[in-house]
Amino acid sequence: MPTDVQPRSAFRGITIALSKGRIFQDTRPLLAAAGIEPQADPEQSRELIIGTNRPDVRLVIVRASDVPTYVQYGAADLGVAGLDVLLEHGGDGLYQPLDLRIARCRMMVAVPSGFDYAAAIGRGARLRVATKYIRTASEHFAAKGMHVDLIKLYGSMELAPLTGLGDAIVDLVSSGGTLRANNLVAVEHIRDISSRLIVNVAAWKLQRSHIAPLLEIFQQAVQPG
Repeated sequence: MPTDVQPRSAFRGITIALSKGRIFQDTRPLLAAAGIEPQADPEQSRELIIGTNRPDVRLVIVRASDVPTYVQYGAADLGVAGLDVLLEHGGDGLYQPLDLRIARCRMMVAVPSGFDYAAAIGRGARLRVATKYIRTASEHFAAKGMHVDLIKLYGSMELAPLTGLGDAIVDLVSSGGTLRANNLVAVEHIRDISSRLIVNVAAWKLQRSHIAPLLEIFQQAVQPG
């Protein structure tokens, strides 16, 4: 798999890959700190390539899981991606210089209320775990010496235990409200998650004079803690 792909687009400025929703909204203050204002709101516009007030900067709007791929292969020079997505992607061909400390949440194991997770582990039960984070979940359970059957899902993880598809789920948890609404409880913390700034390796080499100032501004604008 190539890891040093040069950007191919005819656009000669900086392309930043973002996803809709929380990441886009949390990234806007960082863009504003760099004097970058999007010319459209992706929640309201059908445009997938959005210009900004700076002719040398544009945004491409893609699925959150696709951001690392766009950056890896040079379709975007920079991107903002959650650590959960990067762990699944593997990080090939990406420079990850900065934790932006936005879109924070936790990756957790959750089970139906009343299910004795600790006892199941203690007796060596083989659990069925539904998740879209197959790579991360596999590494987590392997490190614990647990034998699990991982079931790949893309949404509504909470439904899996309710229908008997799985004994547990691995998913992102923010407030925990969705778990409570579905009579689930978080029983194990895997890791904290936040969004990272990622950079195409070739772009960093070829356009460092343009990218480095943005990186410095973002770093200064990141909220401490």
